[in-house]
Amino acid sequence: MNVTLPKEKLYTGLKIVERVVGKSLNLPILNNIYLEASKNFLNLKSTDLEIGINWWGLAKVEKEGSVVVPSKILTSFIGFLPEKPINLKLEKMDLKIFCENYQTSIKCLSPKEYPIIPETQESFKSQINNKEFIEGLESVIDYISLSTTKPEISGIYFGFKKNQLILTATDSFRLGEKKINLKEEVKKEFSFILPNKTTRELINILKIKEGLINFYYSPTQVTFEVFSEEVKHPEIQIVSRLIEGDYPKYQEIIPKNYTTQILLPKQEFLQQLKSASLFSNKINEIKININSKDKKIFIYSQNPELGEFKSFLPCQIKGEDLTTSFNWKFLIEGINNIKTPEIIFELNGEDGPGVIKPLNDDSFIYLVMPIKTS
Repeated sequence: MNVTLPKEKLYTGLKIVERVVGKSLNLPILNNIYLEASKNFLNLKSTDLEIGINWWGLAKVEKEGSVVVPSKILTSFIGFLPEKPINLKLEKMDLKIFCENYQTSIKCLSPKEYPIIPETQESFKSQINNKEFIEGLESVIDYISLSTTKPEISGIYFGFKKNQLILTATDSFRLGEKKINLKEEVKKEFSFILPNKTTRELINILKIKEGLINFYYSPTQVTFEVFSEEVKHPEIQIVSRLIEGDYPKYQEIIPKNYTTQILLPKQEFLQQLKSASLFSNKINEIKININSKDKKIFIYSQNPELGEFKSFLPCQIKGEDLTTSFNWKFLIEGINNIKTPEIIFELNGEDGPGVIKPLNDDSFIYLVMPIKTS
């Protein structure tokens, strides 16, 4: 192997693939990065056996070849080099690195020892705007359950329905659903559950990427792929195993109607919730009272050791008066994912779920269960 490419490009690729390089005691080979030079590209690979990452960068390839290099030492050393072209040359099992007045040699391993990152034998393929996709993931990811007893809700539900992708997450106490329009209508509807870890890596790696993202799906795994801006060739591929099982039929718990509907200014409501949180009790409880006659929402919290908080906010109200309680953290986390300056807050009695959504936008819905005090 003999390949040359800019330092910035190589370092970018290394920082992407090293994200899933683990400290594996059982399989030390996973602490390494696979390098392969072929045609006009340097391909970097890494895996933790749950997630696999491929990165390609344009390079001057004088001799093709592949090798496995310790991730930590390679990435750290490349980071110290000046912003100049870097030449990587494999001599026996040593990787020689040349950059301006720097020269070093790193002991390597055989590529035959490295696990193969399986290609997704696609059953379905779809395409979506990457920016909208990442924003969609960010709007629901905080609601994923961290419990290991219910693996089916420990990830994000992907539902491909005609010309929409529906992203859903829940921890049984709250639920977020985001709808995104697809570039083309899918020929057959399908769904899968993506693990929490993969979702977070997608956000971290692809957040700054422009353009389209491709999905390649099979019943056991999925691949996310973005193309290079320089040439028509993949730049990043993220392959992930899927969570087995059936996602709960959450649509059945989303209320079709409401007993009380409130139209609120988002920022003012958030400010009062944050103020009330300072005086909430151990279960983060705040009480909400709806007074339709005065057209006000009253917010109250009390802590025996600190004191109490009271406030109100003028608003538009339809329906019945009521008093109910919520976890202030859950309310704030849901409202923060709404972009419109006004929000709709729908309630279903004292013990029914609350629904928060943007005004004049049905692409996002947030459901939160009240605190039952009796």
